[in-house]
Amino acid sequence: MGSRVAVLDDYQGAALEFGDWAELPADTEIVPFREHIDDDEELAVRLVGFDVVVAMRERTPFTRARLERLRDLRLLVTTGMFNAVIDMDAARDLGIIVAGTSGVLTPTAELTWGLLVALARHIPEEDRSIRDGGWQTSVGIDLAGSTLGLVGLGNLGALVAAVGLAFGMKVIAWSQNLTDERAAAVGVRSVEHDELFETADFVSVHLVLSDRSRGLIDARALALMKPAAYLVNTSRGPIVDEPALVDALERGALAGAALDVFDQEPLPPDHPFRRLPNVIVTPHIGYVTRRCYRVFYRDIVDDIAAYLRGEPIRVVNPPKPG
Repeated sequence: MGSRVAVLDDYQGAALEFGDWAELPADTEIVPFREHIDDDEELAVRLVGFDVVVAMRERTPFTRARLERLRDLRLLVTTGMFNAVIDMDAARDLGIIVAGTSGVLTPTAELTWGLLVALARHIPEEDRSIRDGGWQTSVGIDLAGSTLGLVGLGNLGALVAAVGLAFGMKVIAWSQNLTDERAAAVGVRSVEHDELFETADFVSVHLVLSDRSRGLIDARALALMKPAAYLVNTSRGPIVDEPALVDALERGALAGAALDVFDQEPLPPDHPFRRLPNVIVTPHIGYVTRRCYRVFYRDIVDDIAAYLRGEPIRVVNPPKPG
């Protein structure tokens, strides 16, 4: 009997289209799961008999408790080479190989700008107005001359900065490790934490989720922002203190926010972000493009094929030395 491969959180039913699964042995069974499985018991039951599981980004967490129940699992493939919701040590202890894939940065940078422009020019509001029989209802904000504050200036932040500069924006950046030299190399100015939040007209988040970045944009940081300022988060939901952001938006302490990521995904049906008029929400689609999916699924198939040959590649949790 061949391997059984579970592809989790295949929301768009894209796995079979983008993966060249014919490259795997003919007796390999591929089973996509379109619906998100949140319950521990249900996940354990549904994954019985699967020795390979494919996790799309961080849609499904794999804690030690969950991994211990997946007794058939031998290979866990995650898209990207980092996944904050997989317990790598637990997987290693249980003899589960975790393999990653290449990725594409530009789709998330592009969505960041789509959301930012939508905020500045009130695009969802004006679209609704026309559909409801109305006409102009708002006055937009010029990007040229406005200040863009980037929280994080890695590869993705640098892509966003380049577009901001092209729009004629003043671009500033801060992170815990950012140097003046790095900022200058990207063409932006490095500032202190408080200055960024106090002066930016748009704050955009571009950090990796870690223990240090979790909750980094808290009530204090949000209180520093101008009431006319906007927050954009296409990174990871937990980097922003979600209850504090909801409170600021409900009180009008911020003009608005555009969010592609959330503490809990899918976003609960009764979440305030679904009803607040000054929030634009998208369902974590920053990386969801045809080019990115082609890269993901190409590498997923390669990872599985290499594992089945006994020669795992792109291993994220190699054995510890000694």
